[in-house]
Amino acid sequence: MRNQRTLLTSILTFSFLLNIATGCKNDSAQPQPSQPSVDVTVKDSSLGKVLTDGNGKTLYFFTKDANGTSVCTGGCTDTWPVFSVDNPRLDASLNAADFSSITRTDGKKQITYKGWPLYYFKSDASAGDVKGENVNGVWFVAKTSYSIMLSNTQLVGNDGKQYTSQYKEGTGDTQYFVDDYGKTLYAFAKDKKGKNNYTKADFSNNATWPIYTTDLKDVPSNLDKTLFGTIKVQDKVQLTYKGWPLYYFGPDNNLRGSTKGVSVPTPGVWPIVQKDSPVAPE
Repeated sequence: MRNQRTLLTSILTFSFLLNIATGCKNDSAQPQPSQPSVDVTVKDSSLGKVLTDGNGKTLYFFTKDANGTSVCTGGCTDTWPVFSVDNPRLDASLNAADFSSITRTDGKKQITYKGWPLYYFKSDASAGDVKGENVNGVWFVAKTSYSIMLSNTQLVGNDGKQYTSQYKEGTGDTQYFVDDYGKTLYAFAKDKKGKNNYTKADFSNNATWPIYTTDLKDVPSNLDKTLFGTIKVQDKVQLTYKGWPLYYFGPDNNLRGSTKGVSVPTPGVWPIVQKDSPVAPE
């Protein structure tokens, strides 16, 4: 009897250990959710290559964040959740110098790209969705390759006065063209279609109104890319819109949201450039 009990005990013990081992093996065989290797990358979409998070969810710019501070607060962030990651890991194709972060008024950290705070769109259910593009004309997918972006802000001239889009004193946001870093672009009222009448041959006056030198790449989807072009100014390439050569204003000091040039020397001589700007004269 003792030998039978010993054999039974051995069998039960072996079965118990076998069940444990099998259970462990089954547990380890369960698929584990994959973790993205980066936090920010570039993915193909129906709008071309866009910035996304590591899972492929599209990131967006808000044109009203003119000076690099987020004005999407309160209920706005329910629709446009903030993109926030500590020490984001970047895809190798991205330039770390283009990324930074801000502390929002609600105390949250928000990642920025070229000074633009980054957001999600709540209606983008899947990776690759770009449903937030051009919502209300102020939300656009984040891209690394914009030649032109849009900004919405109150125009304030070098004289400290506030101006409307008609260059009359008054309040109200105006939407206008900026470069990919959010710096304001202007036209010169004395230029002709495809003809820069300001810049001297030796570029001695270029520091005051620097020409916008860039190749034409991406623009927001609500703009007609065929209305852009380039001209040669000596050995430099200047971007144009509807024939108007585009410039910066030196005293804006490369600051996002600065529009000092609208009052120099008088309002309307150096207008900001807008989607509905008239075609430059021949």
